Amino acid sequence: MVTTTQTGIEAREMGVGGDGDWREDALLGGRVRLRQAARGYRAGMDAALLAAAVEAAPGQRILDVGCGPGAVLCQVAARRPGVMLTGLERDPAAVALARMNLELNRLGERAEVIAGAIADRPAPTPGAAFDWAVANPPFFDDPGAMRTPDASRAGAWMAEDGLDAWLAYLRRSVREGGHAVIIHRAERLADILAGWGAAMGDMRIRPVHARPNRAATRVLVRATKASKGPVTLLPPLILQTADGAHSAEAERLYRGESALGWTPV
Repeated sequence: MVTTTQTGIEAREMGVGGDGDWREDALLGGRVRLRQAARGYRAGMDAALLAAAVEAAPGQRILDVGCGPGAVLCQVAARRPGVMLTGLERDPAAVALARMNLELNRLGERAEVIAGAIADRPAPTPGAAFDWAVANPPFFDDPGAMRTPDASRAGAWMAEDGLDAWLAYLRRSVREGGHAVIIHRAERLADILAGWGAAMGDMRIRPVHARPNRAATRVLVRATKASKGPVTLLPPLILQTADGAHSAEAERLYRGESALGWTPV
């Protein structure tokens, strides 16, 4: 991974708030350049998996709720030519970085970032709803569950409105027949299924395991609005081999050489 650091003064001149530096990462085998804050929360594996889970066709519209610096937006754009992308983000510094990254990757004509939070921005009206809505929401809604006291990470890790608010926003944002995709901690799977309830069907679950013979740490769930399809548990994704190297499947995903896939084999 190629990285570059930028001084705080230069970052502020580009509209990135705070006095922290940013760093540039090369993603998808160098097809995407992503600038992120050097300190605090940084998009990584979860964003890569979420982007790999989008199977949008050219001309379809995709919403990334809580888009951060635009990691998912830029990777989906590289993977899916011809799609139109919108990001929603509440943190002003992340909004500035996301817009910078869209320009850096020459996506200005088919991608935008809207400043706002799910609590104060209405979801699209049915006639203007998205084909896909995706999210990597904060993993915790109980302050006592936070494992790190780092204030710079709190906004990315703490869902002030709770997981149900994110699930509801994703559900309202897609058209009938459209898809919502979420990545979250594996122990919240029951909450995800219950939160989407009868309004979403054909729910497909992909467990994500760090290594073989270990419990899943993440789940990716895709649901289709107004579908009556059943819940399907798909084969797991194993990220690393027993010796800690990337698995062959994970390596292909990280390099953009394959998609996650939602069809049972």
